[in-house]
Amino acid sequence: QVQVVESGGGLVQPGGSLRLSCAVSGRTFSTYAMGWFRQAPGKEREFVATINWSGSSTDYADSVKGRFTISRDNVKNTVYLQMNSLKPEDTGVYYCAGGRGTNSSRTPSRYGYWGQGTQVTVSS
Repeated sequence: QVQVVESGGGLVQPGGSLRLSCAVSGRTFSTYAMGWFRQAPGKEREFVATINWSGSSTDYADSVKGRFTISRDNVKNTVYLQMNSLKPEDTGVYYCAGGRGTNSSRTPSRYGYWGQGTQVTVSS
């Protein structure tokens, strides 16, 4: 059974940083893409960042480009999201997702395995 578990969320002041982690078990982690999505209260889930199976290709939503960095460690079966210069509009539940294939994607339907999410709150 595949398990996807996020951690690292919390409360941070505007301009601060957080690093989210996502540990995956029950599947050959190194053979598929991973993604991060988020959902703010009253809004639909939106794409944040994605990384291909090897880590050689990444893609970001325009709203986080230059501030967030996605990376992966295929030995530790973990994907990370380093979030810098956080803004109040970054507040939401952040979800990690395991892809159905090797290539990164912005499309939620291309992901078959989802975590329960971790709350990120940016507020003074």
